[in-house]
Amino acid sequence: MSLVELAPEVLGDFDRILAHLAEHEVEDPASRIDDIIAAIGVLERNPLIGRPRPGENRELVIGRGSRGYVALYRYLPQADLVLVLAVRSQREAGYSPP
Repeated sequence: MSLVELAPEVLGDFDRILAHLAEHEVEDPASRIDDIIAAIGVLERNPLIGRPRPGENRELVIGRGSRGYVALYRYLPQADLVLVLAVRSQREAGYSPP
């Protein structure tokens, strides 16, 4: 099972997401962060599940629509480590709703 670590910058991403949700008066915004963290947990057993990005990064798509997020990460097989580099809403990351 791979070790999953969040880069320090991800905490800032979570703060930004929470501020956005509070601004739009979303009910129980903390549960969104819990959902994101739970989805990232799948990388423990499936570190290559995300789609490849340029370089050695990968992207895990989490949810969809207003609950859609994208986690950018890198898998380091020699250490069996997944390093989550950033979390963005899908719209912020350039994805448009279907």
